[in-house]
Amino acid sequence: MIKAVRGTRDILPPVAGAWAEVESKVRCIFRRYRCEEIRTPAFEESELFSRGVGEETDIVSKEMYTFTDRDGSSITLRPENTASVMRAYIEHRLDQRPGIQKLFYIGPMFRRERPQKGRYRQFHQIGAEVIGSDRPEVDAEVITLVYDLLQETGVDDFRILLNSVGCSDCRPVFLARLKDSLVSVKKELCQDCQRRSETNPLRVLDCKVSADQQFIDQLPSIVDSHCQSCREHFEVVKGTLTDLHIPFTIQPRLVRGLDYYMRTTFEFTQGTLGAQNSILGGGRYDGLAAQLGSRIYAPGIGFSIGQDRLMMALEERCGQRRDSLDLFLAPLGVPAARLCAVLAHELRGGGATVEVGVDAKLKRALELAHKLNARYTLIVGDDEVRTGQFLLKDMSTGSQELVSRQHLLSKFSTATEHGI
Repeated sequence: MIKAVRGTRDILPPVAGAWAEVESKVRCIFRRYRCEEIRTPAFEESELFSRGVGEETDIVSKEMYTFTDRDGSSITLRPENTASVMRAYIEHRLDQRPGIQKLFYIGPMFRRERPQKGRYRQFHQIGAEVIGSDRPEVDAEVITLVYDLLQETGVDDFRILLNSVGCSDCRPVFLARLKDSLVSVKKELCQDCQRRSETNPLRVLDCKVSADQQFIDQLPSIVDSHCQSCREHFEVVKGTLTDLHIPFTIQPRLVRGLDYYMRTTFEFTQGTLGAQNSILGGGRYDGLAAQLGSRIYAPGIGFSIGQDRLMMALEERCGQRRDSLDLFLAPLGVPAARLCAVLAHELRGGGATVEVGVDAKLKRALELAHKLNARYTLIVGDDEVRTGQFLLKDMSTGSQELVSRQHLLSKFSTATEHGI
């Protein structure tokens, strides 16, 4: 038997319905913030990620799905979407549009990492990129957007971790200090961090190996190396969030794993997700456009939510979710089945959710209507076909009434509006 590839999965009903419900809610929230949807290709030229994400990151060096196309070009399934959005911004000269560009996306990404709870090789992200301003107030607005998004989708017990990783002026100074400090503890760190200490020392601070933490805690803090400009930028971000009564915790060890990040970085964690408790991360990337070879100055800040992990945080509610069915039609006989096909089409056109039974036995039809969580069942037999009067059964109370075709259509044309 052929099964799904390891690290991928099928999202089945009713969970898939819960995913769609959450996506609908986040679209509404994005709309309030004047964010517009962008859809980028699922694969790009590999150079986009090697230049944008960084050659020495784990994503590029270990995790990308890369293949050679028939014309000899190197193609990669997108492991993240910020570089793709920036590529689209540059290619289509979105900087010529009025105002800053607020772009959101929902879709699958691909990384060949070890599958574990909440992490898959094809995973899903909800994210946004705000491009065209380097103002700290924009940083605070993006964090506020995420705060609203999580609250309104039903996630609770989350924490906001906040840091600034400096800029091209002050970060090299910090990296020099960090490299010097790593020399004495390098042999005590995990193999990944021993490699990172040479290739990407900032990523050592992001290590999740518990045995490494005692050594990482002794390393210099980037906050102490901020230049005046970065210090002022960070103060405005913190002050604006405080004005908005949005709680946060300064986490000096918080860095983002990709090369393009600078200044504000943030992470939202949630207690029910266990040791790997990060539900989303984001930050500022003012130099990304230049890394991609563009002369356009395109400062930006964004975030991405792991939708798989978001749904894990909502797992209990999703597991209890049952799609309601407004009306189950129970035809008893061939003429009744033909009439029910017409009735179903008319009722669905009015906005009702309708299912037509295929078992001509009334007892089995009623059992199925109950299992499908139907609010009402319409029983249609030969007499009903002849008289045009139908027996409508309320499945919650058991009460029954005779209704005409016109009354039926009128009652269920407003089913969703009145919650019938």
